[in-house]
Amino acid sequence: MLHLHERKKQIRKVLLITLLLNLSVSSAKIIYGWLTNSVAIYSDGFHSLFDGISNIGGLIALSIASHPPDREHPYGHRKFETVFAIFIGVLMSLTALEIVRNVYESLITAKKPETDEKAFIVLVGTLIVNIFVSIYEKKKGKELKSEFLIADSAHTKVDIYITIGVIVSVVITTLTELTFVDPIAGLVVGIFVAKEAILIIKESANILADRTALDGEKIAKVVEACRDVEACKDIRTRGTAGQIFVDLKILVNPSISVSKAHDIAEKVEELIKREFPDVVDVVIHVEPFEKS
Repeated sequence: MLHLHERKKQIRKVLLITLLLNLSVSSAKIIYGWLTNSVAIYSDGFHSLFDGISNIGGLIALSIASHPPDREHPYGHRKFETVFAIFIGVLMSLTALEIVRNVYESLITAKKPETDEKAFIVLVGTLIVNIFVSIYEKKKGKELKSEFLIADSAHTKVDIYITIGVIVSVVITTLTELTFVDPIAGLVVGIFVAKEAILIIKESANILADRTALDGEKIAKVVEACRDVEACKDIRTRGTAGQIFVDLKILVNPSISVSKAHDIAEKVEELIKREFPDVVDVVIHVEPFEKS
C-alpha cells in the first residue's frame, strides 16, 4: 500500500497533467469559437474550462484536506473542499446563463458561423485529448483508490459526448444554410453545464448540512453481530467519502464492569472501521440493556 505522502504526490501529478491538457482543450475551443462566431464551439470551450477548474479544486482540496485536525478544526479540513465545490457550482451557473444569452443573440441575428476545415481539426484534436484524459484519470484513480479522480474521469467522458454532438452540428451548419443548428447545439451544452452546476451545489449543500453518509441499518447489522452487544440504536453518520464520522449507542449487560464495557466499545469501533474504510472516527455511548 502506498504511503499517504506518496499517494498525495501521485494524485497531484495526475491533476497537474490533466489540468494542463484541459486548459489547452478549452483555450482552443473558446478562441476558435469566438473568432468564427460559433456558439456551439464557444460554449463547449467554457464547458471544458470547468474540467480545468475542477482540477484546480482538486489540487486545493488535496492540499487543505491533508492538514491534520487542529484546535480550531478538530474534525479536520475536508469541508473546505465542499465549500470550493459550491463556488465552482455558482461559477458554472453564471456560465450557463452567459451561454443562453449568446444563444439568444445568435438566434436573433441568424448569423451563420464562419467555420471551415480548421473547426474539425480543433474539435477532433480536443476530442482525442478528452478521450486520453478520461482513460488516464480512471486508470490512475483505480490505482491510487482516489474517488475524486474516478469521478472527474466520468465528468470528462460527458465532454466527449458533447464534443461529438458539436462536431455533428458543425458539419450540418457548414454544409447547409441551417443557421439555427449551431446555437441550438450551444443551448444543449448550456443545459448540460446548468445541470452539472445544480448537482454540484445540491450535493455540496447536503454535505455541509451533515446528510447521512452511511446506511444505519448496515452499521447496526455489523455492530449487533458482536457477541457482547445486546442492541444498537441512535446511529448517526456524517462527512464525505474518505472522512466519515459515526455516533451510536450500544446496549450491554448492566452487570459487567466499566473496563469490560470499554473493551466492547473499542471492539465495536474496530469492527466498524474495518467494515467501512471511509470511517475515521466513531463515538460510542455505552448504556445498560434493560429487558422489557
